[in-house]
Amino acid sequence: MKRIEKPAPDEYAPYTIIYIGLLPDDGLVLKHLKNNVQTTKEFILSLPEEKLTFRYAEGKWTIKEILAHISDDERIYTYRALRFARNDQTELPGFEQDDYARYSGANERSIRDILRELTTVRQATISLFQSFDRAALLRKGIADGNVMSVRAAAYHIAGHELRHLNIIKERYLGTGEK
Repeated sequence: MKRIEKPAPDEYAPYTIIYIGLLPDDGLVLKHLKNNVQTTKEFILSLPEEKLTFRYAEGKWTIKEILAHISDDERIYTYRALRFARNDQTELPGFEQDDYARYSGANERSIRDILRELTTVRQATISLFQSFDRAALLRKGIADGNVMSVRAAAYHIAGHELRHLNIIKERYLGTGEK
């Protein structure tokens, strides 16, 4: 798989270090994306069905809603990456993640369906980033008022999934694993 070096701090919004910082500086973000989705599927399928719609506090998402959110966020970030890779200088809007989760219908779907969607989205993400040359990966744009390079989008996507898996383990399962 193509090597994509980790982005410099001026290529992403400061808050996204909570995602990007979860990945090693090995240039293998696409390999991590491929492996992580498999790990996520195996982990989620090992959970009891009743945990998938559990909320650890009022107003918090269920595990099913988190998984739908991961797919939604990935789609949005790959769209941003595509626009910036093609040198589109249009400033892109943010999105209200709580509304996306609320209207996702995730809790009415089977977990296998949600995981199938996540896998399909991931395959498309990897394919898109494989197609970008070095110049495209280094291009930047503005989304939600923040600068982001194309390669930073790849690292955001990979780290975002890891962050949410950590949250599931800590807050939904109480395992404290990180």
